[in-house]
Amino acid sequence: MIRLDNISKQNGTRLIFIEASAALQKGEKIGLVGPNGAGKSTLFRLISGQEQPDEGHILIDKGVSIGLFSQDVGEMAGRSAVAEVMDGAGPVSAVAAELAALEAAMADPEQFDKLDETLERFGEVQTRFEELGGYALDAKAREVLHGLGFSQEMMEGDVGLLSGGWKMRVALARILLMRPDVMLLDEPSNHLDLESLIWLEQFLAGYDGALLMTSHDREFMNRVINKVIEIDAGNLTSFSGDYEFYARQAALNEKQQQAQFERQQAMLAKEVAFIERFKARASHAAQVQSRVKKLDKIERVEPPKRRQTIEFEFRAAPRSGDDVANLRGVSKAYGSKVIYDGLDLLIRRKERACVLGINGAGKSTLLKLVTGTTAPDMGSVTLGGSVKMGYFAQHAMDLLDGSATVFEALDAAFPHAGQGVLRNLAGAFGFSGDEVEKRVRVLSGGEKARLVMAIMLFDPPNFLVLDEPTNHLDLATKEMLIKALSNYEGTMLFVSHDRHFLSALSNRVLELTPEGIHQYDGGYTEYVARTGQEAPGLHA
Repeated sequence: MIRLDNISKQNGTRLIFIEASAALQKGEKIGLVGPNGAGKSTLFRLISGQEQPDEGHILIDKGVSIGLFSQDVGEMAGRSAVAEVMDGAGPVSAVAAELAALEAAMADPEQFDKLDETLERFGEVQTRFEELGGYALDAKAREVLHGLGFSQEMMEGDVGLLSGGWKMRVALARILLMRPDVMLLDEPSNHLDLESLIWLEQFLAGYDGALLMTSHDREFMNRVINKVIEIDAGNLTSFSGDYEFYARQAALNEKQQQAQFERQQAMLAKEVAFIERFKARASHAAQVQSRVKKLDKIERVEPPKRRQTIEFEFRAAPRSGDDVANLRGVSKAYGSKVIYDGLDLLIRRKERACVLGINGAGKSTLLKLVTGTTAPDMGSVTLGGSVKMGYFAQHAMDLLDGSATVFEALDAAFPHAGQGVLRNLAGAFGFSGDEVEKRVRVLSGGEKARLVMAIMLFDPPNFLVLDEPTNHLDLATKEMLIKALSNYEGTMLFVSHDRHFLSALSNRVLELTPEGIHQYDGGYTEYVARTGQEAPGLHA
């Protein structure tokens, strides 16, 4: 369906692709992987025609439709979420808009004098709407929005009033409703909760077109893709299989290449030593010349390209008392919506409790109550002895000083730490080399999250409360964070939609339900095995 034929692309002085080739066939579901800045988003723009390659060709079969979802959703305002989603379906959306305007006109007393004319036009437009499958499309649009977590009220409300994360879901719904021949999805798993993620997995499993996507969610990738294309140093390399297969194969390839490189280096060193030793002796001149020619002809094996991962030893957290947080008779409501009524909960030392629950169940509210960010309407929340708390929430990123550089932010937090130590800390969280000189105001959401996390974990508290800590984090940073938190000796209470993160770190599950909190000893993996569901209300 789509072929990339020896494409080259340069942005300024940076080479993105060098004579790279790959193909996307019908039915293939491909995960696009590579380090940050490797060119994943550039490749999407090239395939969708927003940019052109400097050299080579992008060949697309005649009549193939392409839908692109990117993180830049543009302006949305002035119509409902349903209308916005249907707008991506072509001519039917314009007919739907006219139908809505005519319905409003018929109900407007000031336009009663034109009622006959309006009714006649309404009949014509309604017939056209039916011919285009408009009513079925409206139902499908609502089905997709419901799958992505929208309530009926949100579907009907002005899309302009939604937060950035919900607008992203609307943009994603447009592409899903369109069902093009080829879907290009750039980080579709961002901003989705666990229930919506699982729904999207099932939707993509039933999609028979071709799919090319990036995602920082390892579990999501594994369940959706059947092929991987890796972008690295300007090249495109294809692997058949899911992400786990790719990770194993890439590690094996790197090991083999390293061994081949070392063998060749040993052989070259021997040859060079012989030449150096005998080059001044006339009796060995012919042999020396022969070996020099041989060396010139040998094709050099390159060492494997190393992913820049910096190990960082985090300090041990101080010990807290056995009872870390105690909620007694806690009630909390927002207006008429009751979130908790007489809640009792004890968090004990060394527990790693993950909080699960459908949208609106009160996951973030529970974390806010425990951290004191929100006060209960009734009841008490008390922290135990020697508890030193660290709270990661999405708003924590807004508290950073925008005018400071990454290094200055770290230095301000830890003025007595050495420069080398802080640079290592920055490197462990993905800020290598000159990136420590970036101003905070120009950082992406993911970069800000990494900076906040670095500041919080350098001198770790003994009670970590984390609200969606993996949002925007790339796969490598997530793995580093999981490794660091696996060795963490303190207590954790966290909300996450990343199943790999949940499985790796939790040892207790708190499931929020309308009947109260259901508590499960054992981590997320045991919860799935015991309940037969991956998220509240959804069966595996």
